[in-house]
Amino acid sequence: MANIIKSQQDILKKLQIEALNPMQIEAVSVIEKNTNTILLSPTGTGKTLAFSLPLLKSLDAESKEVQALILVPSRELAIQIEQVIRSMGSGYKVNAVYGGRPMSKDKIELKHIPAILIGTPGRISDHFANDRFSKDHIKTLILDEFDKSLEVGFEYEMRNIINQLSTLNKRILTSATQGVEIPEFVKLEAPRIINYLKGKRTSQLNFKTVVSPNKSKLKTLVDLVEHIGNEPGIVFCNLKDSITQLSTFLDKKEISHACFSGGMEQKDRERALIKFRNGTCQLLIATDLAARGIDIPEMKFIIHYELPKHEEEFIHRNGRTARVNEKGTAYILKWNNERLPDFIKESKGINISKKAPKIEQYWETLFISGGRKDKISKGDIAGLFFKQGGISKEELGTIELKPDCAFVAIPLALADGLVEKLNNTRLKKKKVRVTLL
Repeated sequence: MANIIKSQQDILKKLQIEALNPMQIEAVSVIEKNTNTILLSPTGTGKTLAFSLPLLKSLDAESKEVQALILVPSRELAIQIEQVIRSMGSGYKVNAVYGGRPMSKDKIELKHIPAILIGTPGRISDHFANDRFSKDHIKTLILDEFDKSLEVGFEYEMRNIINQLSTLNKRILTSATQGVEIPEFVKLEAPRIINYLKGKRTSQLNFKTVVSPNKSKLKTLVDLVEHIGNEPGIVFCNLKDSITQLSTFLDKKEISHACFSGGMEQKDRERALIKFRNGTCQLLIATDLAARGIDIPEMKFIIHYELPKHEEEFIHRNGRTARVNEKGTAYILKWNNERLPDFIKESKGINISKKAPKIEQYWETLFISGGRKDKISKGDIAGLFFKQGGISKEELGTIELKPDCAFVAIPLALADGLVEKLNNTRLKKKKVRVTLL
């Protein structure tokens, strides 16, 4: 194996990180010295880097087998961890496998065995059952966001996988929530617990200025979105007409988005948020109506496409990021000759010419014409998609159940086929329509 980087300093330099945070420093030290570790820390604090540094140090450069297995609850997390470890430039091969991706791709990649394999429990179970690589050299098991894996029903697959790992000498479990019971099958004896969920940390809201060469900021916005990459975020406008203009432009550029403003019907606003929450849409293009009081997760970034008129609006917009994670970025998009309001301090400009790797839209949303008042539960909907739809657990995204209807995120590639299979079928005692939203 060529160009193996062992030095932590080399890796941090490659990642353009000056120093590890306190959690990462403690985690690296504890994981290196202990057999079993539980790492509890909020989302966005750098847990992947914290467990990857000691993991890379423990690998055998001469081995041609899988040495470490990382189990995750979702395809998004699998891809994210794969990207982080690859960007560390260690020289070790790493691959992510997950449901919803063609098995043929997995088989091609697994012909050249990775040292680190990341995957969702269902897909890893499949590879184990078909003996696509040896399990006899896997010494490290990492269960990232293990609480979520248990929540979404992967216990059976996880038990099956762990029972087949006879050569483990290190187990690492991570979570962003506290008090989760660890099942016996994990075999986690006397773990060291690193807990950073206690206490309040200082908010880290970064402001970055992006300058458009002309008054129309449309092209600059697209450049910024492509620079940020496949992350969900909110683009704030002052006017409904600006949202319409921006939406038309983003459609031409094939950037998935939803619109949210006071001029829309309540039903349409709600559906926009559903598609944004479940990952069908990457961006929410919104007026200040979205700055507070709506149910969406915390964003890693927001963009002030049009600058707010008042400081209060500016504060509430920024409040959509750097809250729970206490880490986020507010981009201020201004054209060359535009003067910033007094309440917005000039921040350092950034170069957005470099584009992040493009990831195609994965999720699509289906509408079901039955809900809670029809005695339909999320379990009933999941059963319909598993049994009659023929999809796996990993291919079923977020289910949102309303009194009279439901919305289900499923892979875009399966959407039309599922509509054909499931439309006009019975769910409990009700015949339901299943359509694209």
